[in-house]
Amino acid sequence: MATAAPAYRLFINGEWKESRTRRAVDNRNPAMIQEILGRVPLAVPEEANDAVEAAAEAFPAWRHKPAPQRGAIVARAAQIMTARKEELSRALTREEGKALRESRGEVQRAINVMEFTAGESRRSGGDIIPTELEDNLCYTVRQPLGVVALITPWNFPVAIPCWKIAPALVAGNTVVFKPATLTPMTAAMVVEIFQEAGLPAGCLNLVLGTGGEVGERLVDHPKVKAVSFTGSNEIGSRLYAKGAQRMIRVQCEMGGKNPVVVLEDADLDLAVSATVQGAFGSTGQRCTATSRVVIVEEIADRFLDRLLSQAAKLKSGSGLDESVDVGPSVDETQMNTVLRYIEIGKREGAKLLCGGERLRDGGCENGYFVAPTIFDHVRRDARIAQEEIFGPVLAIQRVRDFEEALDAANDVRFGLSSSLFSNDAARIFRFIDGIETGITHINSGTVGGEAQVPFGGMKATGVGPREQGTTALDFYTEIKAVYVDYTGRKRQSNLY
Repeated sequence: MATAAPAYRLFINGEWKESRTRRAVDNRNPAMIQEILGRVPLAVPEEANDAVEAAAEAFPAWRHKPAPQRGAIVARAAQIMTARKEELSRALTREEGKALRESRGEVQRAINVMEFTAGESRRSGGDIIPTELEDNLCYTVRQPLGVVALITPWNFPVAIPCWKIAPALVAGNTVVFKPATLTPMTAAMVVEIFQEAGLPAGCLNLVLGTGGEVGERLVDHPKVKAVSFTGSNEIGSRLYAKGAQRMIRVQCEMGGKNPVVVLEDADLDLAVSATVQGAFGSTGQRCTATSRVVIVEEIADRFLDRLLSQAAKLKSGSGLDESVDVGPSVDETQMNTVLRYIEIGKREGAKLLCGGERLRDGGCENGYFVAPTIFDHVRRDARIAQEEIFGPVLAIQRVRDFEEALDAANDVRFGLSSSLFSNDAARIFRFIDGIETGITHINSGTVGGEAQVPFGGMKATGVGPREQGTTALDFYTEIKAVYVDYTGRKRQSNLY
């Protein structure tokens, strides 16, 4: 089967090309591991060089194309993706594993981002700034950086590439895109869509391969002026350090350990529904997933009764089945990581309330499925309370009151998303002021976001400007200040 499976190709300078490498790995459906979707070439570093050179050659013409024309191509890509939404959603589910309705939601998020970013091509300008000088005009303009490398993860293989590619292109940069080796099929489809939209050759290039070879070569290449990365803290911190050595821009969006805080006046049914969706939707494989519930002791047992009841109703299986709620882990390595953390939780003394095992029947016998898992009485310093698991595992932390809840919610190194369930206005605003996350929700879950709203986190979660929203172009542009003196005489001012 492996030899018969099609090999994915690289896309360099407007052409689909077979990789020169002799090394390749299988791209398997994680819900049905005997299904091999294709062979993923592990490109050699020289092919990354080729992609960078093609992007560098395309950059002068692309940067001089008026921004609204660049935006029009991104808008056409959004229209094409809309027409191919179901096809792309099904490919995403087969390749990554998430339930089909979640795949459709992800593709729609990508479409929304491209539509919004295309509009920014007509709005993104500079400022006219008052100057102390007579008969002088002072203003700012935004200019592109050059070649940017975009390194993306497997868990949102359509949305994350699009929310990096679209602003990079609208700003006038050219792109080398390196997706995760686990999701090459959807990456290729995204590139096909931009190609069909009329993007000139060399403006978007696709290279498949490992982070240790292709990714490192992109970060080290002297013609790469910026790197945007989404993935683990371990890799992100190393890329950030390497970029600093070259004094280039690096943007990293990394881990999360997101809490739902439930106070005694909360609507428990609302809090439970949001927790189930946040913890077990997308199999917990998203950076905004609900990893912890920080709950006031006096309502904890009532909350857990309802939570366990809802969790028991979840159906695991292939995401192509419209009735399925929870798909598989993306591959065997990730499944084993989740199972290892479950064993760690047991050894640490947390009380296992449900789940905790690999599923091997009921439609799950041929995939990497882990049962939705809930631990109670989890200590603050426990590893399952502190470390990102990236699976369907939820830790319950009991506290005395609001002050202890806020302190516990902040007692992790990450700071991406959070939520609070309460109807007390004073405590709601104290929570908003005090929570150390880049995103917070009141009376809704930790997941979710919109194309026009900045996305990113605090502390160890992220470095660099926020992605999406009106801030998306900040990372991909330089600001130039311009003084136009129309006095026709020597300046007398002592301005610095």
